Amino acid sequence: MNKAIFLDRDGTINDDPGYLKDPEQLILFPQVGESLFLLQQAGYNLVIVSNQSGVGRGLINREQLNQIHKRLDEILASFSVKLDHYALCLHRPEEGCACRKPEPKMIVDTARSLNIDLAHSYMVGDRICDLEAGRRARCRGSLLVRTGYGRFTESKMTQGQALFIADTLWETTHWILQHG
Repeated sequence: MNKAIFLDRDGTINDDPGYLKDPEQLILFPQVGESLFLLQQAGYNLVIVSNQSGVGRGLINREQLNQIHKRLDEILASFSVKLDHYALCLHRPEEGCACRKPEPKMIVDTARSLNIDLAHSYMVGDRICDLEAGRRARCRGSLLVRTGYGRFTESKMTQGQALFIADTLWETTHWILQHG
């Protein structure tokens, strides 16, 4: 079986301007490309797991979302990184869908399709819903980055909601590589 790093997008790997709709607004945080390269080299599948309610709200269309992910793929290719999958919830929160984080459906479905062992995989994000989705999916651990909403999230967390907390994905990557 494979192992994976499930990554929230906005606020975790890139700046979150609020309903990102222009590929030119996509700005990765420092050392994200290098971090993902190291994780990929260590044998982890890389999966984006993201709530994108802007689509359901009509603030962004699917073509814009596809262009943003195409731009992300281009940026990461310059680091020799290829994302294995995008798991996206396009619903509005009030729709009560089964896929929106903190529900684990996107992680569990991706694990099933990519033959991923969740007990050897991690969820990385900047919000409680990211951490909770990883916990509910029974990932080895949920890791919080203080980028995006991470510092605010940390101030609202209860003990044990995150297996590890770091300022950046770079620090998180080194922790994962040390602790497997």
